[in-house]
Amino acid sequence: MTTTLATSRTTADPVFAERYRAIASRDRRFDGQFITAVSSTGIYCRPSCPARTPKPENVTFYLTSAAAHEAGYRACKRCLPEAVPGTPSWDLGHDLSARAMRLVADGVVDREGVDGLAVRLGYSARHVHRVLVAELGAGPVALARALRAQTARALLTGTDLRLADVAFAAGFGSVRQFNDTITEVFDTTPSELRRRARPDRPAPPRGAGVRVPDDARAVGDDGGTTAALDLTLPLREPFDAPGVFAFLAARAVDGVEVADLAGPVLSYARTLALPHGPGAFRATYGPPPGSARGTAGFHVELELTSVADLPAAIARVRRLFDLDADPAAVDAALAADPALAASVHAVPGIRVPGAVDATEILVRALVGQQISVAAARTHLSRLAAALGTPFASRFGPTRLFPTAAQLADGGTVHVRGPARRTAAILGVARALADGTLALSPADDPAAQREALEAMPGVGPWTSGYVAMRVLHDPDVLLDGDLALRAGAAALGLPDDRRALAARAERWAPWRSYAAMHLWRAAAPRPSSVPTKEIP
Repeated sequence: MTTTLATSRTTADPVFAERYRAIASRDRRFDGQFITAVSSTGIYCRPSCPARTPKPENVTFYLTSAAAHEAGYRACKRCLPEAVPGTPSWDLGHDLSARAMRLVADGVVDREGVDGLAVRLGYSARHVHRVLVAELGAGPVALARALRAQTARALLTGTDLRLADVAFAAGFGSVRQFNDTITEVFDTTPSELRRRARPDRPAPPRGAGVRVPDDARAVGDDGGTTAALDLTLPLREPFDAPGVFAFLAARAVDGVEVADLAGPVLSYARTLALPHGPGAFRATYGPPPGSARGTAGFHVELELTSVADLPAAIARVRRLFDLDADPAAVDAALAADPALAASVHAVPGIRVPGAVDATEILVRALVGQQISVAAARTHLSRLAAALGTPFASRFGPTRLFPTAAQLADGGTVHVRGPARRTAAILGVARALADGTLALSPADDPAAQREALEAMPGVGPWTSGYVAMRVLHDPDVLLDGDLALRAGAAALGLPDDRRALAARAERWAPWRSYAAMHLWRAAAPRPSSVPTKEIP
């Protein structure tokens, strides 16, 4: 992980010089990757800010807006630096700070405090704070506060929610705390921030908004949804929307997921198991809602049991669709290989789908061993119908994917297939249910792989697939995968396992993205991912 700021405020430093060239050219590709703080104005901006380029001696670069704020800067009202995709560095890095940032984005600090964050990471709270301040310029509380401010800004500018509803949905403990934070970070009031962003829209009618419980951090007593929200999420173009939506549609579990790839607007919906209760979302990519024209964007509608789950829900949607990827860097690296250049040109901005639930991905991987994706989908749909908790969503899904405890309790009857595979699925379900095995997006990759492969029936393919989708590791190549090797042969690459692994070294650190190109090239069976696993 790079340091908090450039080593010197001079173009003689190569890191500073690269970032300064980016802000001088107002290059949008760098939005979200670093923050530009200007001492002469006291504000911080995104790299593409249209304002006049500041003098180098007045510039300091930070990795996070929280670090800039801690240093005494305020957000630019012109470029809105909070309205950018997240940094792809959290996927590239697997050190403590990167792992911590994934948990902060998931709302762990708001729900469990700094002590809870530290327990999940396996370090003391003091050590976690020290590392984050040293590497990112801000501690976990400041980083979580910045996330709340970003979420609040998105709700203020993108919805008609009442200000009080925005405060609780963004994770603030009180309306006063919300007002103070917005004023301090953005140097304006919440109502003025909304008015400036949408001057032509009338103020919401008095009393309009979602129903918010007295304690926004508690599940509603009736078990029903208490919030319905509609947001537009930022991402970096190009974005291979047809590819990622098709990938998810091919694997959609009946009752849990619903996909629609027809028409100009792509749609995918599913249920979510969130910290405060069940929920659901529908993601679409296309023209703005209600318009047949306009620039395509990524829109998400949410149904939540508690508004306190909004940050976690957004974080999971972003991971699932890989919205924080750096397509320019990925495409440039992979196109340098002549064998991949044509595929990259044909499919720019390819994405590696992530996960909304680690347990689910592990079960999917085990069920799918040695069978096609279509067959795995049939098996998983039967499991969901038999064991999943009912949850009717207006988006179409009707139930949650079974939890580890549900699989452990009822899997003996409903998990079918070869004895070894069945034993492997039941074994991991029981281990996850009793805490013997734990999975999260913030795991250390080596430790996660070791823990998984210690389980009977779990080998390198499964642990690699989990790393690819749960940890969102960008540099995994499942060279033992038969469909991937078939795709390699179709592109003129070696299909021998060792030879392919050797050739793939030149694709680092983007081998997961290269794998997506190889799977696409394995047509006419792009969704078939058979393996040789189950030792």
